[in-house]
Parts: sequence; structure tokens; C-alpha cells
Amino acid sequence: MPLPIRSRLLLLVLAVMLPGVIAALWVSWQTWTDEKDALVRHMRDNTRALSMVVDKELARRAGIARVLSLSQILDNAPQIPADDLAMLELQSRRAMQGLSGWVELNAPDRTLFSTRLAPGRRADAASAPTAPPEPPPTPAAHATVKEGLPLLEQPVVGPLLPDPATGQLRATVVQPIERGGHVWFNMAVTLLPQELQQIIDAQGLPPDWTATIMDSRGTIIARHPGGIGFAGRPGTNDLLQLMKSHEEAVFDSVNLDGQPVTGYFAKSPQGWTVITAVPRQSLLGGRVAPLQPIAVGALLLVLTGLIGAVWISRRISEPIHALHAIATKLRAGEPVQAPPTGMVECDEVALALEDASVAIRQGRAELEERVNEAVDRTREAEQLSSRSQRTAALGRLTGGVAHDFNNLLGVISNSAHLIQRSPAAESLQMPLGAIIRSVEVGSRMTQHLLRVAGRQPVHPQLVDLRSTLGEAKELLTTVLGKRMQLTMTVAPELPNVRVDPSELELSLINIALNARDATDGMGEITLDARRAESWDVDDLAPGEYVAISFTDRGPGIPEDVLARVFEPFFTTKAVGKGTGLGLSQVLGFCVQAGGTAKIASQPGAGTTVTLLLPSQTSAPAPREATPAGASGVASMAGSLSGARVLLVEDNEELARVTASLLRSFSCQVLSARDADEALQQFGAGAAIDVVLSDVVMPGSMDGQALARELRKRRPGLPVVLISGYSAALTAESSFIVLRKPASPSQILDGLRRAMGLPTEA
Repeated sequence: MPLPIRSRLLLLVLAVMLPGVIAALWVSWQTWTDEKDALVRHMRDNTRALSMVVDKELARRAGIARVLSLSQILDNAPQIPADDLAMLELQSRRAMQGLSGWVELNAPDRTLFSTRLAPGRRADAASAPTAPPEPPPTPAAHATVKEGLPLLEQPVVGPLLPDPATGQLRATVVQPIERGGHVWFNMAVTLLPQELQQIIDAQGLPPDWTATIMDSRGTIIARHPGGIGFAGRPGTNDLLQLMKSHEEAVFDSVNLDGQPVTGYFAKSPQGWTVITAVPRQSLLGGRVAPLQPIAVGALLLVLTGLIGAVWISRRISEPIHALHAIATKLRAGEPVQAPPTGMVECDEVALALEDASVAIRQGRAELEERVNEAVDRTREAEQLSSRSQRTAALGRLTGGVAHDFNNLLGVISNSAHLIQRSPAAESLQMPLGAIIRSVEVGSRMTQHLLRVAGRQPVHPQLVDLRSTLGEAKELLTTVLGKRMQLTMTVAPELPNVRVDPSELELSLINIALNARDATDGMGEITLDARRAESWDVDDLAPGEYVAISFTDRGPGIPEDVLARVFEPFFTTKAVGKGTGLGLSQVLGFCVQAGGTAKIASQPGAGTTVTLLLPSQTSAPAPREATPAGASGVASMAGSLSGARVLLVEDNEELARVTASLLRSFSCQVLSARDADEALQQFGAGAAIDVVLSDVVMPGSMDGQALARELRKRRPGLPVVLISGYSAALTAESSFIVLRKPASPSQILDGLRRAMGLPTEA
């Protein structure tokens, strides 16, 4: 049964007002929840930060103990002359300057010295040494017992314990001193609770917050509030149980002051724990009371709305019926006329319905037109997306083809050079020379393919901008056309830059083309080269930079477009008129050179594109030596005789030929198919003098990652990378990089340079 208008109005009031009331209550509750979560996050951040500081202090003591344990004075263990022992004690005192605590050198039956004593005093030979902390329960941390206290065989960060001599609470970092495969002494560095208490006090925590530092056993070392008066007391049982199963967590507990708290704890890598907590009432206090006025106000609002609905319903019944009749005609598509209803609001609605009937008919036609326009724009977007996908696919395909093709060329080249070294090669010199020349031609072809696909490696060199820009002026004038005037200003004594000249020229051409299109091929273009000012490079690494600015007098760029001009494939030109790769190439070139590109524009005032490049004051790098002949190769190989080379190459044919080539030069070769196998051989104890690795290979890591991992395991290990197109050709300056296919002379020269051997003249 349909409801009367009065009931409907009452329901309408409830439907409108109740969601608002509920929303107000929900917002209040959500605000309280968000504030609670924010407080917990704040505690977590403070706890983690304080944990890092505590770990730094422990690591600082461990570093002192480790450095002192490496002293050459201890090489005479167990018998150390008194003068040397005094020198080691002096070094220990210097190491502890500015720190609390002391350093002890303990033997199983005595303390050799302790910096806790005054300078010049020696520990009594008969006195018992300070007991080292109990080692952690791991198989590696066992002790060697010699007629007295144990000597630890692994570094240990001990818990807070009383000193045997004075009863003073302190934690000890112990570093075993091993000589000749035997542990003779323990170097102990103490840490006093006062210093950690200073760290907590420096945090400036609110008075009602609690901050605690505990050792690995859950014993309190420092605390706020209360200070070191709490040192030596254990934490609460529930918190200690939670700490056994979690590295960090939020918890609710009762602190040692008997106050309910909510807190957060985090363990440092050294096994100590930092806890931050706030009173639980601070999370609830003052949050419930504000909800009461909101609830009362919401109830009054609902009652007022109901009374108003009853009164209004008596005056709008007939106008509503009239509106219903108009709406019925509108639904049927009939022309609508709005007769007076006796109520201003309903008259306005009736007029609106009359206008709506007209607007609906017009909107239907406009909708059809917009749908057609949307279909056209969708087709254009699909074309742009398809073109960008084809470009990316072309780059991937070209890179893969170049890698495989260069591997084939490497097999052919190395095989040809192996044949040249055979006794019967004299009669084959003409076909072998043709093979080697064909390999060089094929290598150049792969480089051309990579340049077309945008994956060619750059070749940075020292560039004199004054001469380079002067030579480029004629080219830029041709690009801009006869109706445009180019004005170039180059500052005197402009520093050199180290860039790829071809990429610099391409960047200038791309900017010039954009300027020409922006000005419709007419007007004046200004190119200004100068030293960059400090405000130009405030967001770059410190150093001197050169600024090359290109300014046009075009209509400028709107702000919404200006923010996207450096995005790849973004263009405002019509489909087929632009690729959107011009300015993205400019930015990529500048970033690769160590700088950046910026753009400034105002509608109606023109546009300025600025290239910021780091300046260079060094002299041009010497040219690479030309490939040596057979005698030169033999001369270079002489000093590599007996060298142990780890060859990492996934192509079996290329690996086999390259290994044979190296063995022909008296090198010892170990081969690996990928990085995992190379690391396995390296970790098996094989003596390796130098590593020759491909960059692109299957497996868990490529050649660059393998080289970095090998350098971690053996710092300074000579590494030579070889690739046909990888970005490693410029990204890893610490490694020597060869380009496939590499001739024997290039391979030998790279190995010699990596090993620090003198190159042949």
C-alpha cells in the first residue's frame, strides 16, 4: 500500500538526516582511531631511531675492540714485552677518549692491563681477570678453557652485569685475540649505563612517555623516567615473553611504575631492545567526551526535522500531485507545460521539468555527437600506444639480435686468430684476413642497428664547447630554416664538458626543431652558453656546471603541458606529426652526463630550454691503442703467462673458443656458464687472478652484479666485462669494459690493464 505524503516526508527527513548524524559520529570515532594510529607510528619511529643509535654505540665499542685486537704488538702472544704492553694500553686509552667505560686485556689467569686504572699503574698479575660475558648459545661461540676463566672464540656483546672488582654495573664487548690458530687473550671494552642514559635523555621525550633500553637478557640498562636507578632490574614477564618471539611489535602492558601503557619495542642487530611506551589513558582521555554533544545535537536535529516535515506536508500535497502529473507527461515524451501549483518551490520545479524536456531532446543529439568524437580519440590513442609498443619491441629485439650476433662474431674472430697462430696459418693469411675484416664490418653493422633502436652505448669524450657550438651553428641554421634567425652567445673561457658529441648535437637539433614548430618557422632563436649560476644547480650534486640555454619567442607552453614535456612519447602534435621522443632524449642525455635539463615557459612570453652539464678541467683522454699485430699480441701475452683467468660466458661455442685462445697465450682458464657457477667456483677456493665475464647472461644475476659480488668477496679483484650493447659500457667506471667482438689484442690489453700490468708501447 502506498504511503501518504506526510509519511513519505517523515521518512525523507530521516533518510536525509540520519546518514549525516551517523557520518558525524563515524568521523569523530575515525578521528580518534587515526590519532591513536599516528601515536603508535610515532612511537615506532622513535623506537627504531633510538635502536639504531644504541646499535651504533655497541658497534662503536666492537670496532674499538676489533681494531685493538689486530695490533701487531699482540703477534708475540702469549709473551708480550712490558714496553709493548704499555704501548698497547696507551693506544687503548686514546681509543676510549670521550667515551665512558674502559678497556681490559684479559688472559685466562690474569688481567694484563685495564684503562680503568690510572696511567702508569699495572693490573696485579695475581688479580683475577674480569669474567667475559656468557657467549650466545650458538655452535660457533664456544670457549677455550685454560686453567681459569674461559677465552671466547667469537666476538660477544654481553649483558649488563656487576663488575667483579667494584660491583659497578657495566656491559662488556669482548673480542677474542687469536694468533697461530689459538685464542690467547680477550680484549674487553665496557659500556656504562650512564652513556646510554644520556642518549635517552637527549631525545626530549614527553614527561608521561616511557623509554627503556634492555640488554639481550631483558635487563634494564637505562630508562626514562627514573634514569639509571632502574639499571639492573628485569622487565615485566609478559613483555619478556613477547620479546622472545618477535623482533619488534606493539604491546599493551603494565610498566614498572604500575601504570597501564601501550608501547612499541624493537631489537637491534646486536640483540639489545629499545622500548617506547605511553600511558593508555592518553589514548582514551578526552576522546569520548566530545562525542556526547554531537549525539545530543544529532537527536535534536532529527526531532526538529520531523516536526517541520509534519507542518510542511500539509501545504505541499496538491503541488506534489501536480508535479506528478507533469513528470508523467515528461516520462511519456510529451511536451510539458508548467501550470501554477500554488507553491513557489513547486512552480520552480515545474518550470525546471519543462526546461528539462527541451534539454533532454537537445542532449540526446549532443550525446550522439560526443560518442562519435570519443570513438575517434580512442582510435588515435590506440595508434599511439601501438607505435610506442612497436618501438619498445624493436629495441628489445635489436638488443637480443645484437647480443647473439656479436657472440657469433666473437666465435668467428677468436677462431680466426687461433688459426693464425697455427704453423700452417701462413698459407691462409689472405682468407683469414678477409674473415677478420668481415667480423669488423659485422660489428659496425650491429652498432648501426643499436643506434637506430636507441640502444647504442654512448662514447663520452672531452668537448670544447666554444669550437663545438661554433661548428654546430651552421647545422642549426639549416634545421631552423631561412625565415628564422639564430643568435649564439658563448661566454669567454667556457669550461669543457665530457659528453658524447653526437648526443649533444642530437639534443641541440631536437630543441631547434621544437622551437621551429613553436614559432611556425619564423622569428628569432637565441642560444646562450655560460657558466651555470648557483640557483641553476641547487638541486644537483656540488660542482661547477655549464648552462646551454635555447630560447624562442613562441606562444609558450601551458602549465598542464609544461609538467609533461620530458615524458617519453608525450606530444601535443597531431598523430603522425611527432613522436614525443625529442625532449625525452635531451633529458636522458643530460642525466647520463651527470647533469639535468630544465624548461621554463609562460604563455605569450616564449620558452627556454636549459642544458646543465658538469664542467671538466682535465686534459682529453689518450686514444686507445690500435690493435697489435701478431708480434704485439705475443709480447702482451708474455707477461700474462700462467695467469689464472675465470671466464664467464653462457654461449658454449664462444666460451670454448675464447678459452682455447687464452690457453694459447699460456693462461690457465676456468670456465663458468653463468654467475651462479662462477660464484661456486670462486667460493671453492680456486686461485683466480682475473675475471673475464660477459654482461648479458641468464641466471640470477648479470655480469655487472657478478662483478660487484666478487669485489665484495675479494676487494680489488681484477674484472673485465665484455658486451655488445649493455649499458655497462658506461655505467660501471670501476670495471674495464670491452665491446664484442673483441680481438685477442683487445682482450689481452684489457686483462693486463685490469691486473695493473704495464701496457706495451
